[in-house]
Amino acid sequence: MFCGKWKKSPLESCHHQQHFSAHHRGGTTKSSGHRTFKKLGLTDDEDVKVMLQGTSFWKVKTYQPQKQRLFRLLEDGMSIWFETRFKKARSKHIFSILHVESVREGYQSEGLRKFGGSFAEEQCFTIVFRGKRKNLDLAARTGSEAQQWVRGLTKLMVRCEAMSQREKLEHWIYGILHEADKNKDNKMSFKEIKNMLRIVNIDMNDIYAYQLFKECDKSNNDRLEEYEIEEFCTRLMKRPELQDIFHQYSGEDCVLSAEELQEFLHDQGEETSLQQAQQIIQKYELNEKARQHNLMMLDGFTMYLLSSAGDILNQAHAEIYQDMSQPLCHYFISSSHNTYLTDSQIGGASSTEAYVRALMKGCRCVELDCWEGSNGDPIIYHGHTLTSKILFRDVIESIRDHAFKHSSYPVILSLENHCGPEQQSIMAHHLKTILGDMLLIQPLDGDLSKQLPSPEELKGKILVKGKKLSENKTDPRVYLISSREEEMQEEEEDQRFTSFQQEFRPTQAKDVGQISRELSDVVVYCRAVPFQSLSDALRHQKPTEMSSFSERKARKLIKDSGNFFVRYNTRHLSRIYPLGLKMNSSNYNPQEMWNVGCQIVALNFQTPGAEMDLNDGRFLVNGRCGYVLKPAFLCNNHSHFDPKVPIHRGGQHPVALTIKVITAQQLPKLNKEKSSSIVDPFVRIEIHGIPADCCKKQTEYRLNNGFNPCWNEILMFQIQVPDLALVRFVVEDYDTTSSNDFVGQFTLPLLSIREGYRHIHLLSRDGTSLSPATLFVHVRCRKM
Repeated sequence: MFCGKWKKSPLESCHHQQHFSAHHRGGTTKSSGHRTFKKLGLTDDEDVKVMLQGTSFWKVKTYQPQKQRLFRLLEDGMSIWFETRFKKARSKHIFSILHVESVREGYQSEGLRKFGGSFAEEQCFTIVFRGKRKNLDLAARTGSEAQQWVRGLTKLMVRCEAMSQREKLEHWIYGILHEADKNKDNKMSFKEIKNMLRIVNIDMNDIYAYQLFKECDKSNNDRLEEYEIEEFCTRLMKRPELQDIFHQYSGEDCVLSAEELQEFLHDQGEETSLQQAQQIIQKYELNEKARQHNLMMLDGFTMYLLSSAGDILNQAHAEIYQDMSQPLCHYFISSSHNTYLTDSQIGGASSTEAYVRALMKGCRCVELDCWEGSNGDPIIYHGHTLTSKILFRDVIESIRDHAFKHSSYPVILSLENHCGPEQQSIMAHHLKTILGDMLLIQPLDGDLSKQLPSPEELKGKILVKGKKLSENKTDPRVYLISSREEEMQEEEEDQRFTSFQQEFRPTQAKDVGQISRELSDVVVYCRAVPFQSLSDALRHQKPTEMSSFSERKARKLIKDSGNFFVRYNTRHLSRIYPLGLKMNSSNYNPQEMWNVGCQIVALNFQTPGAEMDLNDGRFLVNGRCGYVLKPAFLCNNHSHFDPKVPIHRGGQHPVALTIKVITAQQLPKLNKEKSSSIVDPFVRIEIHGIPADCCKKQTEYRLNNGFNPCWNEILMFQIQVPDLALVRFVVEDYDTTSSNDFVGQFTLPLLSIREGYRHIHLLSRDGTSLSPATLFVHVRCRKM
C-alpha cells in the first residue's frame, strides 16, 4: 500500500528543519491500511472489521429485489466497493465516505417505504449522498448486519468530517496510486508513473518526469517502492508559493516562532495574541518536537493555510451571528420552487426525497402544488405535465421528519391549491394531525395587526402560505373567490405548456375557486392576496398579507418603481417564482430580486448552475440556517435606496477589491475516459450585486496543467454597494473550438471574505466538495 505518513524533504540550508524532519520520520509503519485505521482511531472497531470483510445486501429499487451484491470497505478506510450486474455484464463501483451525507435506519426513504415491504424494517437502511446522486436503499439478511453497517458508516462519517486537508489529500493520492498501479504489485514503473500524472491532470515533460523518477528510485531497479513512491509524491506536491511566504516570515532558520507567526497573522488582517499564535502551532504543527518548542515548520504552516482557519470564508460567519429578532420581512429566506421535482418540469419524477434534500440544504420555504387525488387523497405533482405524482400526506410526513434537522428556524409551506373544498379539508386534516404542535395555527400574541414575528420567535414552527377567508363572510365553510383574483394569482401558471394541457389535463375540482374553512384556518402570517399596485399595497396591505410575482412581473416593478418596491419589501413578504414556460426548469438570476429586498426568491433547487451557486453563496453564512438579515437600507421603510441609482446608496461606502490569483491545486479531471485529456484552466472572478457592480474578469489559461497551475495575476474591482455583493470564483477548462467546460466554483458574500493569503475549497456543479481541489489567492479590500 502507498499512503502513509508523508515525509517532506528537509531544506538543506535549514538545520532546524533538518533536525525536526529527521525526528518526524521515525514512526512510519509498513502497511498503509493499518496506518489509515490507526489515524482514524478505528483499528479495533468491530463494526469496521465487519465492513472490511464485506457483507452481501439486496439493493431495493423495485418490488422484486435483485440478487444480493457484496459491499466492502476498502483498506483506505474511506471508500466502499460494490459490484453491480446489468444483464450479463458486471461492473465495479466505488464511492467515498466523504460523499455520504447521512445514513437512515429502517423505512426512512421513499424507496424503502414503497418497495421494502418484503424485508423487516430492522433489516433496511439508506445511504444518502450529497448532491444529486440518488439514495442507495439496502436490505441485509439480518437486523444485526444492518446495524453493524449503520454504526460503522456513522463512525467513519464522523471521523471523515473531522479530517484535516492533509488527510483528505493523502486519501486522494492513495486512490490515484491505486488506480495507476495496473498490476497491483504495490510498485510503480515509469509507465505507471506517467499514467498517474495524466490521472492527476498534469502533462509533464517526459525528460523531466524520468529525471524525477530516477532521483526517487533509490534501489535503482526501475520500480518505485513504498517509500520511494512517497518521496515522488512529496516532490510533486511541493508548493513553492507557500515556501516563499513561509521564508518571508521565518528567516534563515526556516522555522516560525510564535512571534513570527503572530506577525504573519497581523499582516493577514487578524489581530492575534501571542498565546493564540502558540495555540495555532499546537493545533496544526505536525512535528512533535517542533510543537514542544512552540515552533512551526513549513508542513504545519501549509496545514494551517489549508484548514478552515485559513479559508477565505470568515469562520465567525459560518455560525449564527446575525440578529434573529427582527420581523420575518427583514430577512432573505432560502426558498424552493416546484420542490417536489427531481428533474425537469415536463416529465421528471416527483419525490418526497426532493423535499428532504431541500430542507437539509437549509431551504426554509418549500412549494406544494396540490391537485385532486382520484381516491380522495390530495396529490402533489406539476399539473398539465407528465411528472409523476406523490401523496400530499407523504410530503407532509417528510417535512415533519426533516424540517428542523438542519435549521431550527421556521419553515413556510407555499401552497398552490388546485383542489376543491372537500380535499382542501383533507389537506388541513393532514397538516394538523401529522405536524401537530409544529404547525402554527394561532398568532403568537393574538394580534395580527402588528408587524410580522421574528425567526427567533417562530423557531420550530411551520407556517402555511395560502388563501384565507375574510372574517366578515357568513358562509361557515366556503367562500367563492372572485374570478379576477384567481385569474391574477394563476395567470402565468395557467399558461404553462399549452401544448400539453388538452391531452394531459389534471384532475381538478369544478369548485376549485372555493376555499374551505379548515384550510383557511391554518393560514396565519402568510395570507396570499392578489397584487394590484405598489401604491395600493403600501397604503392598504396588512403585514400578514403577501403577494407572489413572476420573475417577469418582478423585473418590471424593479425597472419602473425600484425604490417603492424596496419600501414594499421592508413591510411585507414577497415571493418571486420562475416563469412557468421554462420547460427545462432553468432558473433566473436571484440577485436582481435581492437587490430590492425580496425575501422569498424561489429557485428550482433540482437545477444546478450559476443561479443556484448564487443562492448557495447567499445562504452560506449565518450558520446556513436559511435566513440572512438584509442590509439596513433594505429594512428601513423610509429608504431612498434604488439599485438602479448608485448615488442613493443608503450610507454604503464603496470598496476597492483586489484579488491576486496565485495557484490552483489538484483540479478534477473532466474526461476520465480519455487519459490524455488534460485541462487548460483559467480563473474567472464574478461580482454579482446592483447593476453598476456586476462585473467579470479572468486570468489567462494555463496549458495542460490541472494539478498545480500558476497564474500570479491581479484582478481589481470597484464595488459601490458591498452589502449586497456576492463574489463567485469559477475555474473553467479553456477550449478554442467550443464553449469552455466547467471545472469548479465557490461563491460567498463580499462582506464574509477574509483578507490575506487564503485557500478557496472548490465545489462541483451540484454544490458538493471537490476536495482536495483548491484555489490559492491573496485578497485586499479597502474603502474608497
